[in-house]
Amino acid sequence: MEAERLVAVIRQALAQSRGTPDIIAEAWQAQALAQAVGSRLAASGPQGLRGEARALSEIGGRSSGALDHPAARAGVARAARLTGIADPRVALTGLSALLGEVGMALVGVACETDEQSLYWQCMEAIDAADESTDRVRGMLRLLDARGRDGPREAPDDAVSPVTGIQ
Repeated sequence: MEAERLVAVIRQALAQSRGTPDIIAEAWQAQALAQAVGSRLAASGPQGLRGEARALSEIGGRSSGALDHPAARAGVARAARLTGIADPRVALTGLSALLGEVGMALVGVACETDEQSLYWQCMEAIDAADESTDRVRGMLRLLDARGRDGPREAPDDAVSPVTGIQ
């Protein structure tokens, strides 16, 4: 399934969540998707995004364990169905929105709970969602800069503007 579609599926499931367990499950799903998108872009995305994508993958991997949920323990992530990223800009824009929504939903859970462990799980997951969002926004800025400036890597047969030598 394309990344854009997976983002939409998780956003819809998060919007339909009716309680803490559902919200936590969708937060975990979102972080697993961030990890998968980061891994995919690190391996085969635009060259200029690969470092940020690798960092996104690492954040997603670390943070998935912050939420104690049966899906997390079983490793059942929708992100495992990721088949491709047709348009990195669209996928990253959707992922950024999803991570923002996850953060807000987790703030709600943290504010409503009396359980210390759940509160701190939410705080860790909120931090991870924020950090993931920062990485995604960084990649979007890189894509924007690349679009304005053209490709940053010169073809092998390009003439150097400084020396005029091929």
